[in-house]
Amino acid sequence: MSNLEIQGDYIVVKALENGVTLIGLTRGQNTKFHHTEKLDKGEVMIAQFTEHTSAIKIRGRARVYTKHGQVETGE
Repeated sequence: MSNLEIQGDYIVVKALENGVTLIGLTRGQNTKFHHTEKLDKGEVMIAQFTEHTSAIKIRGRARVYTKHGQVETGE
């Protein structure tokens, strides 16, 4: 795989409450959790989809910004 194939889209997640959890999920035959982050209210994280990360699960109230628009979780 070349670096161009690995570079995926970015998302920005802004926590709207304390304790928002971001969970990175692997790609492949068996989807597994591979990374977890906790955010407190007002904290922002920029995440990227890569050759290892195929999905990001968000628990709690957060605002998510993507190239496709904005969505709020936990409503």
